[in-house]
Amino acid sequence: MKKKNPIRLLVVDDHPAFRMGLAALIESEPDMTVVAESGDGQDAVEIFRREKPDVVLMDLRLPGFSGVEAIIALRKEFPGCRVIVVTTYDADEDVYRAIQSGAQSYLLKDMPKEEIVQTIRAVHNGEQPLSANVASRLANRLQRQELNQRELEALQFLVKGRSNKEIAAALFISEDTVKTHLKNLFHKLDVQDRTEAAITAIRLGIVHLE
Repeated sequence: MKKKNPIRLLVVDDHPAFRMGLAALIESEPDMTVVAESGDGQDAVEIFRREKPDVVLMDLRLPGFSGVEAIIALRKEFPGCRVIVVTTYDADEDVYRAIQSGAQSYLLKDMPKEEIVQTIRAVHNGEQPLSANVASRLANRLQRQELNQRELEALQFLVKGRSNKEIAAALFISEDTVKTHLKNLFHKLDVQDRTEAAITAIRLGIVHLE
């Protein structure tokens, strides 16, 4: 039986089993249909141009284009597009980056199916629903100072266990400059040493261990 004026969705996730399950959930709803699926961020942008779905369900970790990069590209070309992030990552920085890039909502993959379909309907209606947990993480992140590009690069090397000398060589800067960057990021993260900085960076989602 053909659905009458359903909400048209594009599902983007690089795990085929989860993507199929999400698509099956959507198709089981009387007012929704999946117009396309993709496991690649760049491909998702191409599909959006062709299909013009009402809502996009977007994972954060994708090959090539990340989910955030795909959202930024979509919002730049289609300012009115509606995107819901559906991911396993719930760290402060992940939530912040997704919402900052233009996503209307943020769901975790283990959420009840009822919450997923309710969120799809709400976003389709122009709302920007966030669960209490996600809103709390976003608020925590907004209270923290932004790391600049150099501080972030130094932090990424620090998490990999590199010494100040190795960080300096990798970034083509002096060891004194590395020490200054580390001092500044320790202050911004409210930590006392390298180990605490690395643990905090991973916990908050600033740096991900691949």
